[in-house]
Formats: sequence, C-alpha cells, structure tokens
Amino acid sequence: MADAVNRVIGIDIGGTSVKAAVVEQDGSVLDEIRLDTDASRGRDWVLSRVSEAVEGLKRSLGDTSNSISGGIGIDALGIATAGRVNVESGEVVYATDNLPGWQGTHLITWARENLALRAVADNDANAALLGEAWQGAGRGKQRLVMLTLGTGVGGAYIEDGLLCRGAHWSGGDWGHSILFPRGLPCNCGKKGCAEQYVSGSALLRRAREYTGKQYRSGIEIMKEAAHGHPEALQVLDDYTADLAVLLANISVTLDPEAIIVGGGVADAGEVWWPLLEKHLQELGVGTKVNRALLGNRAGMIGAARLAFELTDS
Repeated sequence: MADAVNRVIGIDIGGTSVKAAVVEQDGSVLDEIRLDTDASRGRDWVLSRVSEAVEGLKRSLGDTSNSISGGIGIDALGIATAGRVNVESGEVVYATDNLPGWQGTHLITWARENLALRAVADNDANAALLGEAWQGAGRGKQRLVMLTLGTGVGGAYIEDGLLCRGAHWSGGDWGHSILFPRGLPCNCGKKGCAEQYVSGSALLRRAREYTGKQYRSGIEIMKEAAHGHPEALQVLDDYTADLAVLLANISVTLDPEAIIVGGGVADAGEVWWPLLEKHLQELGVGTKVNRALLGNRAGMIGAARLAFELTDS
C-alpha cells in the first residue's frame, strides 16, 4: 500500500483547451489552470502545454520538489485525453485530427520522463463520467452513462460502479456510432457518425448553413435563441431532435439509471435543454437525462480520481 496521498493533479487534454487542477482526496480543488491547446501545432506543442500547466500548478503550491512520494508535493498525475487510450500502457491507440499526430503517444512514459510523476491516462469521456460519479450528477448511482458534447462527441458508461472500457478501449464511443447511414463524412473515415450532427462543431456548421451567418461560437447561437430569433431556435430544435435519437438508442441499449450530458455545449443548455426534453418525451425515453453538474471541469476531476486510484493500488 502506498503512503498516504495528499494531492494529485488531474488534467484534461481536448482539441480546444488543456485544463488542469490540483485535487485533494475529498475532491476539493486547491487550484486550477486552463490553456488553449492550439492543437494544429502538433503533438509536441500540446505536450508542452501539458508541461506548462503542471509546472504552473506546482509553482502555485510552492512545490518544486518533483517528489513522487507522500508529503506536501504532487503525488501523481491523472491524464484525460480525447481519443481511445490503452489504460494499461498509457498509449493513445486511436485519435482523430481533432488532435493531429496524437495517435501513438505514450502518455504515462512521457509523464514519467518529462515530469517525474507517476501517471495514469484514460479517455476524456471515461474521466468525465468518473468525475460526475464521484462529485457530480452521478453520485450514489451504479449504472450510469455519460455523453460529452464538445469539439467532438465522447461517451462512457459504468456498470455496477465500474467503467466499461471495452475489448479495444472504445466502450461508449457513441460519437462514432452511425446516426444517419450514408450521411456526412466523419474524420474517422466513416459516414453519418453522431459526432457530425450533435457535437459543438456540428452545431456551428448547422447554424452557418441554415442562417448564412458566420458564427464564431455556440454562445452566439444561444444568445440569439434566448432573444427569440426564429432561425436560431430552429437550428437548436433540429440539433436537439437528433441528439434525442442518440440518447434514445443509448437508453434502450444499456437501460442505465441515468444519462449525464456534459461538455461545452451542455454548459450552455439553458436555452436548448427544454427543446431536448420535448424530443425525448416524443420518443418515449423513460431514462432520466441530466445535465452534468461539474461542467467542463468533469474531465480533470475524474482524471484526479484515476490518479488517486493509481496511488492506492
């Protein structure tokens, strides 16, 4: 059994941002940082952003020891990342162009060699679900599903309190399930994937195609819808109709206690959530569908949970 652990760092690497936090064993966050990923600059740049985030947090705590034992330092690093991750080796076994050059990255080895920290790595949706089950909307539940709506679409599920990662580390990857056969081409090589219809990127594309306006972010669409703009409301209605179909399929497949919807799109759900509930009711979905409570912090909180599990093993 390892020495008592005081603090770990949980980090969430996405196509848009790198988010990291120092977390204590009760789940409280001591400090956190967010950096733009600038993923188009490639793997080495993204890894440099991870280093910058970790070292910045350690400096803020007055920890310059790089210690991997107990005490007041950082004891371990939990890494959540887009893509499929072999949790045993820490290798990213599959990644799309949302993180160019990311496939094949050995995150555990990299963290040990470059940060002098024990580390564990997992898919970001798996980590987000762990975070919500630990400190958020999934507390006390043993059968849970998570769907994350951001640059891409991620998914994860827990059965009897345990993550189901799958034989090829793609358990819960509903973003690349086919929502519309022979539909829009996806960056995974298939056509009609859910990610091309219900991700944050897909929402922007829908709005541009429908209105002819060049929206810079989903927030602009939400603001217009909140002010009653009919075109923006129609875009969100179409978007939530497709999202409801995906949620209905998940519901009948796994029959969970609840489905938690998180990610950047869900954070702006005040306007579109009632539209989603309308479509779920029309489809007869009986499973409870809840918005994530931790927002876009779920991934790094769940990554911290993974780090604590590593130190307890």
